[in-house]
Amino acid sequence: MRAGKKATMADVAERAGVSRQTVSNVLNTPAKVLPDTRARVEAVIAELGYQLNSAARQLRTQRSFVVGMCVPPAAGGISGQVLDRFLHALTAKAQESGLRVMLFTAADDSAQIDQYGRLLSTKSVDGFVLTDSHPDDARVVWLDEHHVPFVSFGRPWASDGDTERPAASRHAWVDVDGRAGARDVTERLMAAGHKRIVFLGWPLGSGVGDDRYAGYAAAMDAAGLDAVVVRATEGVSEGAGAAAQALDDPEVTALVAVSDALALGALSAAREMALTAPERPQVAVTGFDNSPVAAAVDLTSVDQRTEEVASAAIDLLLPQLAPGAQVPDRTARPAAMHDADRHVLIQPRLVERASSRTDR
Repeated sequence: MRAGKKATMADVAERAGVSRQTVSNVLNTPAKVLPDTRARVEAVIAELGYQLNSAARQLRTQRSFVVGMCVPPAAGGISGQVLDRFLHALTAKAQESGLRVMLFTAADDSAQIDQYGRLLSTKSVDGFVLTDSHPDDARVVWLDEHHVPFVSFGRPWASDGDTERPAASRHAWVDVDGRAGARDVTERLMAAGHKRIVFLGWPLGSGVGDDRYAGYAAAMDAAGLDAVVVRATEGVSEGAGAAAQALDDPEVTALVAVSDALALGALSAAREMALTAPERPQVAVTGFDNSPVAAAVDLTSVDQRTEEVASAAIDLLLPQLAPGAQVPDRTARPAAMHDADRHVLIQPRLVERASSRTDR
């Protein structure tokens, strides 16, 4: 290639020793290309400074190369930090795959479906990423009926609340195994000598919360211990109230919270108890989400591996955007289980900190 000449796709293909179609696949449908070949082509693209003409690509393919995602109205607070990390990871993975992410808002499912129709009618997006899945989700029904590519962060829970039997689904989803995470942290507490462990959970009917409680309950049952739950809505002050109620029982030595927000409240209640009843042993507290706040206050928490979730979401969406493409081989992906290459359950990771290191 002559100095000063703008690199073309043919230049990239020649330097990388592949066909122009392979270069096109790397740029448009990377799931089709073997990882080693894709890495070689991407290195040459960076070396030559090749830039794809996005406008021409859109005209040629009749695609926008944009995926839409609705940001939930109540995404703030400690729990909202998990969504923030997911969004960052999703945007990075999408960019690596030649896609962009468009964010929008809607007050409820009905308004979100209206937005789907508007965005698709103007060819602004090619597909969607859903969050906050719930039983009888009208968004999933609408997208299925209109044959729109999409993936959800969250399993479709059964409408009867049975966490042993998530609702059957044809659509692609990726989720975190909350049951495994809660069971792991409970077993760690028992191994440290705790026997009277109380779960601080959300009200019944939350698929995610019920799943986490099931993991805790399974661990307690396997050890021949009584499962005890105190329920509260999400929030630090609510967590403090629930923890105070649990600590009315003088035999309680550990609290497993369904979220970092409830756990932070529990930490506050445990510290207040230490001042008013110094004769009682130190109470261990754990959370779920591994938020930045958890790290700041040395709270043991379960990490949801949001980077893994985001990566799996894009991997599941890409084949839908490019009919005929193969789903990437995820047999090498650590900490994941697969079902027919359309459902991915990420195994969370326990991050132990000072809040659970108590002398028994």
